[in-house]
Amino acid sequence: MIVTLIVVCEVGFWVLLAAGLATRYLLKMPRAGLALLLCEPLLEVLLLVVTAIDLKNGADPSWRHGLAALYIGYTVGHGHRTVKWLDGHAAHRFGGAPPPVKPPRYGMARARHEGTVWLGSVTAAAVASGLLLLAAWYVGDDGNTESLRSWIFVAWRAAGIHGLIALSYAIWPKKAPKETPEHDSGKTREKAPEKASAVPARDPEDVPDLLVGRPREDEEQVR
Repeated sequence: MIVTLIVVCEVGFWVLLAAGLATRYLLKMPRAGLALLLCEPLLEVLLLVVTAIDLKNGADPSWRHGLAALYIGYTVGHGHRTVKWLDGHAAHRFGGAPPPVKPPRYGMARARHEGTVWLGSVTAAAVASGLLLLAAWYVGDDGNTESLRSWIFVAWRAAGIHGLIALSYAIWPKKAPKETPEHDSGKTREKAPEKASAVPARDPEDVPDLLVGRPREDEEQVR
């Protein structure tokens, strides 16, 4: 039942998101669209309540309950970023807004962006851990809570792997591609100043008479 509910919540997340954006931009009803978007967290609350009821009714804690906690944590840590990204593209496509700013791709700006995304994974792990500890406390010593506690390690291991990937962008910043040689040569040709002549211009009086066709002074005297 828990796994089925997770699938229902995931499908419902995208259905509510699509309905909210369509109502907001296609039907020109921003308040109604915003109300639909704000219903997204209710899916996670429903999943949490059903999980707690399942444990209360005597169900043994299992991987299904751990998966539910991870799903809720991921939605809290990264769900708002997904909604914001899709809302920006919908506003540009249907609302006449400017195109959303793309995240940086190179240098330390990319490293800072990856660090911000990693903080979402840390938030997801923290929320999932809190829910799992709360579920273990709710079950008490009478039940087997080892499976719930093992998912805490899974949550922080995922956050740690993501952190190493984000850190790699700071240690080895991704460099922007250089311009092609054709573009460089074109710019060089445009900006290069004209070269001065290697032979300086000379006054015609300084040029030998034979080169300019003038009779020499001794020839004039003979004449």
